[in-house]
Amino acid sequence: VQLQASGGGLVQAGGSLRLSCATSSGKYAIAWFRQAPGMEREFVAAISASAVHTSYAESVKGRFTISRDNAKNTVYLQMNSLKPSDTAVYSCAARFVGSFRSSSYDVTPDQYDHWGQGTLVTVSS
Repeated sequence: VQLQASGGGLVQAGGSLRLSCATSSGKYAIAWFRQAPGMEREFVAAISASAVHTSYAESVKGRFTISRDNAKNTVYLQMNSLKPSDTAVYSCAARFVGSFRSSSYDVTPDQYDHWGQGTLVTVSS
């Protein structure tokens, strides 16, 4: 599967951005991870192929929303109330699950074997 992430940019604290991850197939669980300079990659959010099940890191709960439009093979990450600590390169990743009805997903990066290029999000104070 090919993944194409987009939507990053510079925003002031309290602002919003929506990231998109275009995929070439919908039979994948998709997750967003981020990596700030000098920091380890961390989980942000995940969504099952069915879009019924989602998971969020505690640091983004209530502020970020992951969703998907399987007709467009696109996963979105709506980010609201952004903080300077959200500054990072955001990458989407895919894990093949074999069915559009799958409810599975993972929160660890080693469970994903397809990665898109990252998109930089910079939140200014």
